[in-house]
Amino acid sequence: MEKKCLKTTDNLWVLFNGSEYVVGLTNQAQEELGKVTFANLPKAGTEVKQGQPMVEVEAEKAVQEFVAPLSGVISSVNDKIAENIDVLNDEDEMNAWLLSLKGVDTAEFDNL
Repeated sequence: MEKKCLKTTDNLWVLFNGSEYVVGLTNQAQEELGKVTFANLPKAGTEVKQGQPMVEVEAEKAVQEFVAPLSGVISSVNDKIAENIDVLNDEDEMNAWLLSLKGVDTAEFDNL
């Protein structure tokens, strides 16, 4: 079984599941933003660079832009967000995942 590793940075969590790096909102981000009402996510296949804008989230308390915690290519986005934005308000932060990345330099992840 692949080793799983979870790290947090800038109110995002990053989980390496053995093949991809999944990124989501931490409970702290949920508390600071309040109820999330909209998320502008990039499309699968988009290349992102560490430290560059990646996702914009609108909520009752603030609008916040999150930067990419890692460089890579977006392999998937959470389709449930488009169906029901409340998935990003879930108390189980693992359900509040935004997207997953592939082609990530493991050294970037290790340095988070």
